[in-house]
Amino acid sequence: MTAAPTKGPDAPGPSPTAELRAAAHGLPPLPARLEPWMTALLGDAERCRDLLAEHGSPVNVHDFSPLARHAEELLAAANARDVDARVFVARKANKTLGLVRAAHRGGHGIDVGSERELQQVLDLGVPPEDVVVTSAIKPEPLLRRAVDARATLVLDTLDEVAALAPLAAAAAEPVPVALRLAPTPGGPVVPTRFGERRDTWRDWAGRQDPAGPLRIDGVHFHLHGYDPDARVQALGEAVELVDALHAQGHRPRFVDIGGGLPMSYLESGTDWETFWEAHDAQRPDEPVTWRGEPLRQVYPYHQELVRGAWLARMLDTELTPGQSAAEALRRRGLQLRCEPGRSLLDGCGLTLARVIQRSTTSDGVGLVGLEMNRTQCRSTSDDFLVDPLLVPLGGEPSAPGEAFLVGAYCIEAELILRRRIAFPRGVAVGDAIALPNTGGYLMHILESASHQIPLAANVVLDGERAERDGIDRISPLRD
Repeated sequence: MTAAPTKGPDAPGPSPTAELRAAAHGLPPLPARLEPWMTALLGDAERCRDLLAEHGSPVNVHDFSPLARHAEELLAAANARDVDARVFVARKANKTLGLVRAAHRGGHGIDVGSERELQQVLDLGVPPEDVVVTSAIKPEPLLRRAVDARATLVLDTLDEVAALAPLAAAAAEPVPVALRLAPTPGGPVVPTRFGERRDTWRDWAGRQDPAGPLRIDGVHFHLHGYDPDARVQALGEAVELVDALHAQGHRPRFVDIGGGLPMSYLESGTDWETFWEAHDAQRPDEPVTWRGEPLRQVYPYHQELVRGAWLARMLDTELTPGQSAAEALRRRGLQLRCEPGRSLLDGCGLTLARVIQRSTTSDGVGLVGLEMNRTQCRSTSDDFLVDPLLVPLGGEPSAPGEAFLVGAYCIEAELILRRRIAFPRGVAVGDAIALPNTGGYLMHILESASHQIPLAANVVLDGERAERDGIDRISPLRD
């Protein structure tokens, strides 16, 4: 590890959070927002040691209590505008059964993306009317299971309709479906791979008997990005399709704006701006990232409008001159649905990993090796841009210094984080590194058991108890 820098966060004070952040931080720092349960857990060294000893490294730790608060924030924004709203939690964002139980306990629906997700949700007693199947690809067994259960299917393409047709014809009752709209690109709306164009669905629906085997309950769309104006534009097109369907005798009763509701990982927008200034100005002798390689595609880790405020902005925007999005929904008696993942799981999970070695590259770059791999804290973005937290559990720490966190795969750039990390008090073998707020997508969306290394264990906290989640009996387990 190289010599410690003089810059860094403020000297630790009495706050447990400040103490945690003082032991490790990025250069420049990007301090995470922390839920109280996270601070309490990471301030209890023995509990962290016990979790790693019992469940191995890494271990994904969950507390789903923030979910209810986040969902209520969305519903309150809609209800304040007299808009009927329903939240369906995106199961793909976190595979645990604990998430399903927390969502169902709160009265929310579940959005599933595969046959196994669907079956698990049904096995946990979630009623089929509380389940929506949004899978991008729907093989015949998934279609059949959804039809048998009477869960709502979001239809992507006319080929999917054709695959569903014989199953629907043989069903005892009409199959509930929603049509996934691909909004017209232009302005803030970017092209999408999901759905069919408005005229395609209108023409198809005009050939369908409203009393036939498919019951069109709604219109759905899924857009990339977080621009509320893009959602408003897409919502306007969805409402136009709803009107056309009504004219044909169909009775859609909801519009679904999909997922992608924004959240913020960071405490400060200033930290986010400072990071990008340093990133864009980095020099070979003081890199911000591994080998100075630029980050090109990352999540916006700080956003001003999140969850309820974002939804309020969307609903208050004019859909047509003199008519807000909220008023358009109210006039038609349409329910507004959404399928958040990341923004509902904000503050619901963290990942603990054990420090297993300290070393340098052959040209002297400091490395701290963790007992985990990069797929266990990674989404489709280039990197996870939140500072790690160090929990001292080991023996004699190294000298203060800087290093990159590396993992178990035999790849030159096997980096847990691509950012340079300072350890002002050093780091010891056996210490724990905590990656905060990984519950939404980061733990599970890309996790791999390559090299036949078992997947991470998943633990759910309930007060003082920590219980292994049931998904680990279904998915490949840690030995």
